[in-house]
Amino acid sequence: MAERLIEELLDPGAYPERPTEVTLCQTHISYLFLTAKYVYKIKKPVDFGFLDFTTLDKRLLYCTEEVRLNRRLAPDIYLGVVPVALKNSKATMEAQGSPIEWAVKMRRLDEASILSNILSSGTIPEEAIVRIGHAIAEFHKTAFSNPRISGFGSPEVISRNTTENFSQTERYVGRAVSKEAFDIMRSYTERFISSNSRIFLERASSGYVRDCHGDLHCDHISIGDGIEIFDCIEFNERFRYSDVVADIAFLSMDLDFRNRPDLAKVLDDAYFASTNDTDGRRLMDFYKCYRALIRAKVDCLKSEETEVPAQERLNAFLSARVHFRLAREYSEGGLKPLLIISSGLSGTGKTTLSRAIASATGAVVISSDMVRKELAGISPQTHCVNGYGEGIYSPELSARTYAEIISRAKTLLEKKRTVILDATFLRNSSIAAALTAAKEVGADTRIIRCVCPEEIIRENILKRESQVQQGGASDAGWEVYLRQKGSLENIAEDHLVVDTSIGIEGSLRYIFEKIFD
Repeated sequence: MAERLIEELLDPGAYPERPTEVTLCQTHISYLFLTAKYVYKIKKPVDFGFLDFTTLDKRLLYCTEEVRLNRRLAPDIYLGVVPVALKNSKATMEAQGSPIEWAVKMRRLDEASILSNILSSGTIPEEAIVRIGHAIAEFHKTAFSNPRISGFGSPEVISRNTTENFSQTERYVGRAVSKEAFDIMRSYTERFISSNSRIFLERASSGYVRDCHGDLHCDHISIGDGIEIFDCIEFNERFRYSDVVADIAFLSMDLDFRNRPDLAKVLDDAYFASTNDTDGRRLMDFYKCYRALIRAKVDCLKSEETEVPAQERLNAFLSARVHFRLAREYSEGGLKPLLIISSGLSGTGKTTLSRAIASATGAVVISSDMVRKELAGISPQTHCVNGYGEGIYSPELSARTYAEIISRAKTLLEKKRTVILDATFLRNSSIAAALTAAKEVGADTRIIRCVCPEEIIRENILKRESQVQQGGASDAGWEVYLRQKGSLENIAEDHLVVDTSIGIEGSLRYIFEKIFD
């Protein structure tokens, strides 16, 4: 039934506006059909315990609730609930007749306005984050509450929520998270609730527990003419009725996940300056841990859905590993910056791997090839034919290059951001310098040494030489590789050896299992 429904609703003729194209996106609970003007969301007939969409009546109920609740923060986006009915024996959106499905109809937003896309595409002014913090604070001040809702802030309910989350993720121990990390997070959570029960009770009785958003992260915020916040939790009151700090903690955690802890601090400062909620700020790491675990669980579920494309399943698995690592850091005293040294001979695939890690984590890649040419005053695309140790590859400029990439990494690490240094790191002295800089700012470090069979390295180098005009910054040819090979020192520190010949997916899975836990 699902396959046929999807196939028929991918036909532009199934829509009243007759779009030229229809695109399908999926979450673990919804199908989203995107046209040029609108988004139609159909709920999957699934039961995960924390939600139940298994009957048509339930899906209608929660579609209706989704529109009602989201109009609080995004009234111009949510247009209503529309039926899917058969027309000429095919599923058609907004057709007459007995509904076979229900869809939430929304105005399609400009993708460039979504906060997550803005973060990944470049810089965002801190002022925009401040405005978001103030907008959420104003929403929380006026969000509905009553004695029943306040009861959801009791230690017993909070404990039930966290216990349920751990029980639903326990089956991923050994696959997406280690038993050691899982036990640390669970023990921390239980201790925190027990030792702070008085604060939870006082907040519940003082009106801090309200009908919140429940799923407040960067994919659900649009910054256009104004701030629109959409896609709240409609399917489970227990996830939406919460302490207001649990709500803002989700967005703060998501900024950490996207490697912008500096912006998370800006958000936190703006929000708490507006609310003057001193006790609430003390709960942030606890709720950020809880929210990171929820995202890890959702990612794990998506990573197992066979109908989701393979690349999306891989991305979900990698995201789960990062979220589990975040949760562990919150439970152990707060976020720590991370420096990843991606080393190896030219042609071993370290740059491709560095970019792939960055794509999954938001890490900043600092490339020695790029910085070297910047210091030399030439464009990254300019091909240099200097021999090994000559011209821009002279020992003097190489020393300046390594000093500069390490300096830039340290500046970012001071802001608690994750950084990848992409360079050959032939000598232990260069690695030691990077490790020293990281230690000075309290950063964790991981060293990767990329290796590859020589026949594949030769193929990679020849391919790169033939495509040099297409923008690559590296100039290393086969002769340079051979000279590098003779100068390569065995790494003295603990490190991870990655054979990139297993492919990018295998390499990423191996690295994330070792580094992000």
